[in-house]
Amino acid sequence: MNNPDISVVICVYTEDRWEDILAAVASVRTQSRPALETLLVVDHNEALLERLTNEYKEVEEVRVLANAGPRGLSAGRNTGIATSHGEIVAFLDDDAVAERDWLKHFAEGYEDPRVMAVGGRTMPIWASGRRPAWFPEEFDWVVGCTYRGLPPGRVRVRNVLGGNASFRRSAFAAAGGFATGIGRDGDKRPLGCEETELCIRLTRARPDAILLIDDRAVIHHRVPEPREHFAYFRTRTYAEGLSKALVACSVGSGKGLESERRYTTRVLPAGVARGLRDALLARPGGAGRTGAIIAGVLTAAGGYVLGSVRARRGGTTFSVVDIADQEGDTA
Repeated sequence: MNNPDISVVICVYTEDRWEDILAAVASVRTQSRPALETLLVVDHNEALLERLTNEYKEVEEVRVLANAGPRGLSAGRNTGIATSHGEIVAFLDDDAVAERDWLKHFAEGYEDPRVMAVGGRTMPIWASGRRPAWFPEEFDWVVGCTYRGLPPGRVRVRNVLGGNASFRRSAFAAAGGFATGIGRDGDKRPLGCEETELCIRLTRARPDAILLIDDRAVIHHRVPEPREHFAYFRTRTYAEGLSKALVACSVGSGKGLESERRYTTRVLPAGVARGLRDALLARPGGAGRTGAIIAGVLTAAGGYVLGSVRARRGGTTFSVVDIADQEGDTA
């Protein structure tokens, strides 16, 4: 597969992000390596569906679809996969823009037929214009971005990050789609990890599969002002713990927490040490970053414990769908 066709799926749910959505689509349409198509999957919002349909009715390479499954990001992605035609399916967040060579670097990763997924690097665009002094880079995943501790270059990983990722179509034939019941659901609690669960399921179905992150495949992700505050940080880390409990329930705690063990035993202690050093040197934010790392670990752990109890009691359910069953209609 030297020159695979790539479909790009952008899942959208609110008119509040109208300008962001237009910018995301524009960044795909100006790629140095053109996409075969861009699919906008609208999550149960008739007004947005109609508005986007009118916006792109004369743009042949952009298709607007309604989420054919239950409300939520996973079902929206599954709708996009089922309706797309590319040999590779890439995903871009609706509040992000891709650099010009984004798809070019993705395509290069698939020269090896064993590669089933390629992710990229996601950089934050802070609403305030700069990173809050207290916000540790080790927790940039809280705002959907690449965090400190991931290895640089093109490297093999356990899982890619869903807002900047691509998969070979055959990956979904082997493993199924994204699990519903895990991940974002409109404006509800900011859950995640649906891509982690899928990637682990994929490597179990295809033990020879290689998953990569190429940090040259860059997107820039907008971080709105409310997400720059500690209240969101605390809520998101707690939700991550809940999500990780679901992943462990699905694929077992061995693989489900494999990367997290390295992160908590190596990456975070180094972050605490840097914060303490900066505090001793009277550098801005040092003590705050140390406190945020400790608070983040504790709240995530609390979410994981509660999520695990709920899962054991049968209080949380999720399911994996066959992509063939998740068809979407072009609006």
